[in-house]
Amino acid sequence: MRALNLPCSFKYLLNFAEVNIFLTYDYELFFGDYTGSVEKCLLEPTDRLLELSDRYNCKMTFFVDVGYLIKLEEFAVSNPELRHDRERVLNQIRRMISSDNDVQLHIHPHWERSYYDAGKWVIVTDGAYKLADFSDDEIRSIVSRYKQYFDQLIGRKSSAFRAGGWCVQPFNRLEKIFKELELIYDSSVFPGGKFASPHYDFDFTKAPKKARYRFDSDVCVEVENGFFTEFPISSRRYSPLFYWRLYILGRLFPSRHKMLGDGKFLSQPGRKTSVLTNFTWNHVSSDGFYASKLNNCVRSFSDRAFSDMVIIGHPKSMTVYSFEKLEKFVEIWHNKHSFITFRDLD
Repeated sequence: MRALNLPCSFKYLLNFAEVNIFLTYDYELFFGDYTGSVEKCLLEPTDRLLELSDRYNCKMTFFVDVGYLIKLEEFAVSNPELRHDRERVLNQIRRMISSDNDVQLHIHPHWERSYYDAGKWVIVTDGAYKLADFSDDEIRSIVSRYKQYFDQLIGRKSSAFRAGGWCVQPFNRLEKIFKELELIYDSSVFPGGKFASPHYDFDFTKAPKKARYRFDSDVCVEVENGFFTEFPISSRRYSPLFYWRLYILGRLFPSRHKMLGDGKFLSQPGRKTSVLTNFTWNHVSSDGFYASKLNNCVRSFSDRAFSDMVIIGHPKSMTVYSFEKLEKFVEIWHNKHSFITFRDLD
């Protein structure tokens, strides 16, 4: 009997498996020489995300940089412009909550040593970018204070965590305080990823390539009845051609591919050369040109019967192009897959 030559779309429907899609956004400024403005990095792009969420009833999780909120409160006492920034940021967080989106804990500990001076934030990352840069007592203090501040702000207990810069290793230094504070979900790992720089590093090359898994003292080692559950940021292999297209399109059509945020990234020495010359594992993201891969990724996850797909994004890194791609993605899939948040797991 001759095999049927079915269209790709029909083949997909035959093998369709529903996926829980987590649209997650790290709500933060930049950490380079210029943090960028609250308007361009947070307020304007996040308002667009919330409008998209309302329009399609696709809920999102915002991992809020709590250290920034604490510093805003501290320096707003003597800086009226920061009082205005703080009021608008807190109002936007309240809007996230009232629209039934999720807010969870995001920690960039460099805020412990950063400060506001002469009308701008002075970001100190040397020896302070990741929690592992601090002593065990300092780690306990930072995580406890930040979570208590955040939980009081949102009126409930947060249960999920994302490390700034993916720097969640070594987790055994966080394990005890996370258990005490009942931070039971983590979403800092993207399997296959690896990076090292003077400020931060991570190595997820040995992490299980699963939709979710349990663990205890090591985020890359699955433990059947582990206390914590990892929801890895979905990852895929990117070719050098992808990054060449990204850089070329950015120069040919800057109005469509320039980030809405107006700050500067922390330096990543050697990264540009590496991605332009090698195949690399990186996260699945709605930022910029990465959003062009969202449809392919959800089909791949469904084909493999993965229960979850975690998409990372940053309001500051969204572009005109990525908003168009994200809306099309949500429009296609919001009735076929479930867009859920970490709060739905509690």
